[in-house]
Formats: sequence, structure tokens, C-alpha cells
Amino acid sequence: MAKVLILAGDAAESLEVMYPYQRLLEEGYTVHIAAPSRKKLQFVIHDFVDGYDTYTEKPGYTWPADLAFAEVDPAGYAALVIPGGRAPEYIRNDQNVQRIIRHFFADPRPVGEICHAPLALAAAGVLHGRRTAAYPALEPDVRAAGGEFVDGAAVVDGLLVSARAWPDNPSWMRAFLEVLRAHAPAAPLAGGAPGTPA
Repeated sequence: MAKVLILAGDAAESLEVMYPYQRLLEEGYTVHIAAPSRKKLQFVIHDFVDGYDTYTEKPGYTWPADLAFAEVDPAGYAALVIPGGRAPEYIRNDQNVQRIIRHFFADPRPVGEICHAPLALAAAGVLHGRRTAAYPALEPDVRAAGGEFVDGAAVVDGLLVSARAWPDNPSWMRAFLEVLRAHAPAAPLAGGAPGTPA
């Protein structure tokens, strides 16, 4: 069965972790969440409040990491997903995160990234010459890394599929799954199509 890796950490955005996690499972992929260490992660909820100039942050879901970044062999995964939130701003400094990201670009495989995830791609040195969406406040960071910022819900640049933030989840995952199915289809689910008897 094809496997997909999610790079996360504390303060990753809940909807940007759990939505792709569950959609990929539903599609028939095995999904592993990697983090700085094997522990229960504390995700957050970023929301928008009238009168605030930026988003607010509240505690979100908790979820266990399946493995630590240092344990990841990226060759065993068909695709990579990097959620946003605040996690990308510190996991980008982890040498194993950079190693993992570079692998998916050197041996091209689908990569889904959203919101603040371009910070991690920039730190790994893989954004130069690429088109990517991001949380709009990251437009200068994308440009500084040599990328082209695109204000879009599902920006496809080869095998890279990106979006601005969790309101884009349906468009983002639809586009990402199209790329992923073409590159590495999931194993058929037991009993055939979802919802049919085995």
C-alpha cells in the first residue's frame, strides 16, 4: 500500500493536518505523521476575528506522532504533505526535515503544502523557480527564496500542490489527490469502492 508522510509539530494548524490525514486514509493510503520526536502533538486552531489585523490562535486537537524526523526514510513514501500553522517556522531548522524535503524534490514525488509550509521549503532550498501559494503574509518570504507567490486555492506546479490556508482545503486536496493518483495510486480498498459491501 502506498504511504504518505506528513511533517508536523506542536502548533501545526489542526484543519491543515487532520483534513489531509483523513482524506488520504479515505483514499486508501497509509499515512504517517512525523514530528521532532514521538509524542502526542498539540495542534492549534487559527481563526479570524472581526477587528483583528491577523489571525488568532486557540488550542486544537492533540494527536500522536508516528515517528521522529530522524527515523524517516523518505524513499519509503509516495508523497509528502506539510501543513501550516506555526510548526513550519521551527521544524524548518531541523536538518532531518530539510533532508526529507530535498529528497522529495530530487527524486520527484508529489508534495502538498499549505499556509506557512513554504517556510520549510525555503529553508530546504527547493522553492527557487517554483510557483506556490502561501498564507498571504508570506509573499515576501516566497519571493526572497526565489519563488513566485500565487494567491490561489490550489496552485499546481508540476508535482507541487499548494494553497493559502485551511479555507482552501477542499480545492487543495482535490488537486493534490489528482496529482497523487496519477503518480502513485493507492491500493484498492477491501471490498472495492468505499461504501460497497466486501
